[in-house]
Amino acid sequence: MKPTLTAIVTTRDEEHTVRECLESLAFADRILLVDSFSTDRTVDIARSFSRVTVVQREYLGSAAQKNWAMDQVETPWLLIVDADERVPAALAREIAATLEAAERGTGPAAYWIRRRNFFLGREIRHSGWSTDRVVRLLRKDAARYPHRRVHADLSPQGPVSTLREPLVHQTCRSLDQYLEKIHRYSVWGAADAYRAGRRAGPMEIVLRPLWRFFRMYVVQAGFLDGRHGLVLCALQAWGVFLKWSKVWEWTAERRAGREPQLPKYDETWETPGARA
Repeated sequence: MKPTLTAIVTTRDEEHTVRECLESLAFADRILLVDSFSTDRTVDIARSFSRVTVVQREYLGSAAQKNWAMDQVETPWLLIVDADERVPAALAREIAATLEAAERGTGPAAYWIRRRNFFLGREIRHSGWSTDRVVRLLRKDAARYPHRRVHADLSPQGPVSTLREPLVHQTCRSLDQYLEKIHRYSVWGAADAYRAGRRAGPMEIVLRPLWRFFRMYVVQAGFLDGRHGLVLCALQAWGVFLKWSKVWEWTAERRAGREPQLPKYDETWETPGARA
């Protein structure tokens, strides 16, 4: 049968997670792994899978990397999965059934997939994470990621359905790993805000982090997640503080006549039809 589905995985130093991720994608016709020059065994592990194609490309943000990967795919359908995510067997069966229905001309061009998020080994059922869902299954060219370094989500035109079965997202292996991730995302988020002309005053530096903690821990009932919820909500608030502190720093540098050094952006795919 003609290949229908390509699974896209992006990686950098994911030797602890990539094997289980790729094993969960055994149902896909093809797997494209785009690696950002890992320094661990990620690439060796990926190449041990016979149906995985490995390419390497400089990482300029999740959106840029995934847009580039989507341009390399030849099958009509894409499934986008992060290395710390797993596709359970029930979801794999639902995806297969969905694609069979699509071949008969029924169904939309894109699908939301809910995520079960785990933090330090415990599933987070509150804190705003219980409603998490992402567009990950779609026809090629049905959508593109927006030009942002962080928290860029696909927004397809037209109707989007939601699959019943969720992805499993192992978002945090250790506090050291999660703190590094928070710092990286904070810098990228600050770069997006700074490029958009946002500036940071007392409201952003003080009130936004406080509101993030209050919203997650109280309004979204993070306290029901126990000590895991407390730590998670506090770390999320810390990330907001870092983001807006960085925007404040860059603004101060520019006022002093020094051009701030923002993370590098990939401009090639901003132009329709451009291919890096």
